Amino acid sequence: MLSRIAESLFWVGRYVERADDTARILDVHLQLLLEDPWISEDLACRSLLAVMGAAPPPVGTLVAPSDVLDVLAYDRLNPGSIAGALEAARENARRARETISTELWECLNTTRNELGSVIGSRSTPEFFAWVRERGAVATGIADSATSRDQIWTFLVLGRSIERADMTARLVATRAVAGTSGPSWTTLLRSCGAYEAFLRAYRGNASDALAAEFLLLDPHFPRSVVYALKQAEDCLLALGEGSDRTGTESAMRILGRVRSGLEFRPVGQLLDNLPEEMEEVQRACSTASDAVGLRYFPSGLHDDWVGERL
Repeated sequence: MLSRIAESLFWVGRYVERADDTARILDVHLQLLLEDPWISEDLACRSLLAVMGAAPPPVGTLVAPSDVLDVLAYDRLNPGSIAGALEAARENARRARETISTELWECLNTTRNELGSVIGSRSTPEFFAWVRERGAVATGIADSATSRDQIWTFLVLGRSIERADMTARLVATRAVAGTSGPSWTTLLRSCGAYEAFLRAYRGNASDALAAEFLLLDPHFPRSVVYALKQAEDCLLALGEGSDRTGTESAMRILGRVRSGLEFRPVGQLLDNLPEEMEEVQRACSTASDAVGLRYFPSGLHDDWVGERL
């Protein structure tokens, strides 16, 4: 496979997942601001922007939810926002048009074409629901209409790295906000994990168990450990397991952070949750760079390929 095609597939997987997960995170936190009048909007919005990697607002200005939406939801030129990620996913799909299925291309192209009218005509919760629905459609088409070859591997590799990063950000927003943040039950629901969590723990719900589920559950697709393991499996399929060079490979980076999560007491993880989630995010970013160095051409970047956060 041409490296430029592999790079586009990798970023299609990342951008679709980014749009979906950003919609989930924003939906949870903005709904909380509406429901709890005692929360400081400025502090909550600044914390959310910081966790999501956005540029900090100027000191001395009040940050409102509308400012957060402008930066993280509606900015079509910023691939860190929902709209920008959907634009970027479609553009990367166009570059890999000869390798992806017609259904996947039409899904991403239609999503991008409808984006402006949806932003203008729907309420914020309806927009988030639409984004989640379009992300689910794109993921379902990719899962059902793609051969399990290198095309599939690069798509899922990008998706898995992004999912681990975004779940870590979701957990970090709870850790940073403390008791004023969304409950663990709310976070579980935002990931579609609540019913799976109740089945796993037989209805024995607690904050510690909820955190353990989102971080360490080996069977739930949106847990950090599951996503990291899936990314490792993709790298193994690409031949990284036999790599004996002295360079720091993506597989080693992801394996090291996954082992650090799996083989430490849960209480220790919870005591240092912001730092642990920041470590996961750094590992995902470093692993993404390592994937780019190994599989994609250097020096051939444009506006829609590569990380811009």
